[in-house]
Amino acid sequence: IMTAVVAIEHGDLRAEYTVTWDDMAEGSSMYLAPGDVLTLEELLYGLMLSSGNDAALAVAHCVAGEVDAFVALMNEKLEELGIADTAHFTNCVGLFEENHKCTVSDMAVILEAAMDNDLCREVLGSRTYETAPTTDHPEGQVLSNWFLRRIEDKDTGSITVTGAKTGYVVESGNCAASYGETADGHRYICVTANAASTWQSIDDHAALYKAYCSQETTEETEPEPPVLPDGDAVPA
Repeated sequence: IMTAVVAIEHGDLRAEYTVTWDDMAEGSSMYLAPGDVLTLEELLYGLMLSSGNDAALAVAHCVAGEVDAFVALMNEKLEELGIADTAHFTNCVGLFEENHKCTVSDMAVILEAAMDNDLCREVLGSRTYETAPTTDHPEGQVLSNWFLRRIEDKDTGSITVTGAKTGYVVESGNCAASYGETADGHRYICVTANAASTWQSIDDHAALYKAYCSQETTEETEPEPPVLPDGDAVPA
């Protein structure tokens, strides 16, 4: 999410970038190939909907020329948001490194900053996005935000989830950050970590929204803690 925020603030969204071997990465992928030419805006959709580590590296190179320079911009943004004491980034892809960290509260602040940006809000709120043709996908490909598509079928009370991003490393388990709104304009942010699976994190967010943020529960002074699908009660 921070990679997208920094890219939008510092990059030219119409700038075309030619993918190189330096953009190839382990982990989730947009399935880029060296020689592919995409705009920064297209790369952002691959970054957010596909969790593309290759897209993240391409974004960093497109915006700042090199990854270290881009990561420096990410840490400058942490200072601006007032969370640099607890959050620090050493890469732009989210893979585990000893000094690459943030708390769930930090992530809530980052998501709020993202949703305050028109394009970032649009990307985070997109259920699908159709890419332009690339070397490996001459007809393009349809990228999906599976969190948004799956939580639509869940009971979230009066909340509509309008933006979301998932993530995973072994050390943090399955993580998710989402943004929900009620029909009368109340807005909420939910961030969770260490779920057993991506689908479990979706169920958790639905349960939390329904218990604490729906119109019928916000009128109560002390809503009952929800019991999540794994059987554990959530402390208030």
